[in-house]
Amino acid sequence: MRHLTYLALLVGCLVVTAPLEIVLRVRVYARWRRLLLALVPEFAVFVAWVLYAIAAGHWDYSATRTVDVRLPGGIPVEEVLFFLVVPVCAVLTLEAVRKVTGWNAGYPAEEADG
Repeated sequence: MRHLTYLALLVGCLVVTAPLEIVLRVRVYARWRRLLLALVPEFAVFVAWVLYAIAAGHWDYSATRTVDVRLPGGIPVEEVLFFLVVPVCAVLTLEAVRKVTGWNAGYPAEEADG
């Protein structure tokens, strides 16, 4: 079961934040274009960074804590998922805080109200 540690952590993050979409109706998944605009630059930068770090020998991933499925460049599938799951959870949390507190977070007034 140790090999599922990283994957279990990612699933746990999604399970904990999923109610924010459903209960608070923050509409993060409904506004998928906006979500992609937030994810794509972060994803590209961090995957490139990790690939560089792996190639340079700066870090490695435990085969006992991952499912040990490696993508091109030696990056574990869980690491790629991490760069998608954690930002999605962060956006869900931000939107939930905005919804509950009424904070506009710098959005234009017409967009914050809608």
